[in-house]
Amino acid sequence: MSSLASQPTLDSDALRHTASELLGLPVVKLEATHGGGNNRLFRADVANGGSYAFKVYGSREDDPRDRMGAEVGGLEFLERYNVSAVPRVIAHDRETGCALYEWIEGAPVNPPSVIDVDAALRFVAELQALGGVDGTERLPLASAATLSADAVVKQIESRRARFDVLRATDDGMADLFSFLDDDFAAIRSSTVTAAHSAFARANLDFNSELRQSQWVLSPSDFGFHNTLRRKSGRLAFIDFEYFGWDDPAKLVSDFLLHPGMTLSRPFRQRFYKGAMAVYGDADAAFKARLNALYPLYGLCWCLIILNEFLPDFWARRVAAAGTLDASVVRSRQLQKARRMLAHVEESIENGPRFD
Repeated sequence: MSSLASQPTLDSDALRHTASELLGLPVVKLEATHGGGNNRLFRADVANGGSYAFKVYGSREDDPRDRMGAEVGGLEFLERYNVSAVPRVIAHDRETGCALYEWIEGAPVNPPSVIDVDAALRFVAELQALGGVDGTERLPLASAATLSADAVVKQIESRRARFDVLRATDDGMADLFSFLDDDFAAIRSSTVTAAHSAFARANLDFNSELRQSQWVLSPSDFGFHNTLRRKSGRLAFIDFEYFGWDDPAKLVSDFLLHPGMTLSRPFRQRFYKGAMAVYGDADAAFKARLNALYPLYGLCWCLIILNEFLPDFWARRVAAAGTLDASVVRSRQLQKARRMLAHVEESIENGPRFD
């Protein structure tokens, strides 16, 4: 097979042929469906009525992370230990950068219910319980893992620095840099200061990495935006491209902060309290670390939301989603970043509102 991941455009016949070779059965229909910002996702139908999810991962020349390796390896590991709330891996091929998964017939979880929040908590509890089993030593760190408070600050600085290349352009960036240079810079300074103070009060070292016993397995993009409700009513958690080891404070913060979903305050409280039950007993410092780091992760999300301003990211987004209006999308993302920053500021002034 020739490499597909490096090709900017692919006709349906070529894709169907690749899916057929990977499956070992003729694919009679290939239908594009929603994919992430870095990949293309299709429903592959075969003659006997079966269906599969066919995923074409973006080129690693554009994004060097081994997203297919993380997803395939993570899902195969979970299947080995009978975790049923995730799709099964059917086949994959590194040369083409393509993989086939179980097709999950389901609906978006929107809005979530109390039962759904509890299902998400059961899933993270399953991951926590697998922390010491055979095979975990071969699993990677999660994408953008942060194993110390200092690592979170460095990630904020790295994400912020990526936008500076845009200063030389004159392509509608004035509002972006007004936000970054003024509002974001001021809140960033107070947030980092507050985090240092919180770590000192809890007698925690801001710069030291967590002990490995404090790490947890994390989907790294975990939330109801990456969840389907099967016809049976049970949930299926999808999208494990960034799966690996991380700080549970990041998993919980990202679940509560993710702009792809909106949780009511009672559901936020329920998830927070459930997470304390999952992680708090094994890690005495978990609560203090989560409360201190939550606003810092909010700053990370401000910058992630603005990724559409970055040329490389925008090119991958368009390749995955088709024609998009840059000015409309970027204006919308800037408003989202402003709302996230306001939430961070409130968290600094009044403390994270978990309970």
